Amino acid sequence: MKRRWLIALVLVLIFALSILLPHFGILNLYLQQVIMYVGINIILTISLNLVNGYMGEFSVGHAGFMAIGAYVSSLLTVLVFPKPWGPFVFPLVLVLGGLAAALAGLIVAFPSFKTRGDYLAIVTLAFNMIIKSVLENIDAIGGPRGFMGMSKLTNVAWVYVWVLITIFAIRNFIFSSYGRGILSIREDEVAAELVSVNTRQAKILAFVISSFFAGIAGGLFAHVLQFINPRSFTILKSTDVLVMVYLGGIGSITGSILGASIYTVLLELLRPLQVWRWVVGPLLLVILMITRPRGIFGLREARVLIPAEEVGADAAATS
Repeated sequence: MKRRWLIALVLVLIFALSILLPHFGILNLYLQQVIMYVGINIILTISLNLVNGYMGEFSVGHAGFMAIGAYVSSLLTVLVFPKPWGPFVFPLVLVLGGLAAALAGLIVAFPSFKTRGDYLAIVTLAFNMIIKSVLENIDAIGGPRGFMGMSKLTNVAWVYVWVLITIFAIRNFIFSSYGRGILSIREDEVAAELVSVNTRQAKILAFVISSFFAGIAGGLFAHVLQFINPRSFTILKSTDVLVMVYLGGIGSITGSILGASIYTVLLELLRPLQVWRWVVGPLLLVILMITRPRGIFGLREARVLIPAEEVGADAAATS
């Protein structure tokens, strides 16, 4: 019980700092921007890790779901709700953007999980390219020129809140009975079916949850930049998220947080290299696959993210 109160106290303290430090100018605008990018990438990485790391499938179209969340939430704040309402309806438009991405995830998941193997990778790759092409050919939302006019509604505090919600939701899902089913699919899908796991239903559920949080990340991203265009959501963006997943570690929320933080800060440090810094991502992915395929924290979790009952059971088993 003391541990829970201590964690809650630390989280509230960080939330207070996320409001006070920018308000009093202690964090300059550049640092705030980097912190928000780190938070958004953490959401993207944890959500993709649910599919690639915990479930053992391979999805490569996460930027497509992010694009749907970004465009839906932006259209709502610019064209639907009056501008002065922005700060009040911002949580609602983020959720609606996430739900639109989740719906797209459901449409992709249905045919994809009828078969086994690498089919999902091919479908999600095609999905990412289709979304980009569709966005480029709709003049009403700016086409290739992009869409703008959003107020800067995303701030450090909002990103922090959504990072916590993502961690809480995915962590509780993983340690639920549905989550056990997901883990069993990764280890052996045939054996999972033999012990009555509805593998297709479990896969679709995990994929839809993953798509939802990618949409949330897209909405936050759009309202940081106040401008989006289809080129922001290409296969290169999906590759970046893959690198963050495999850098931090598959099947690990802690690894996702670490991977997203390291990679985002590294790209900022390499900014003087200009366009050559984008070579780092794919190159890092190749090196990781050869030297450390499970990543830094692969299949391990920080103790603070493991339920107390699980920690107690592990301790009893090892004693």
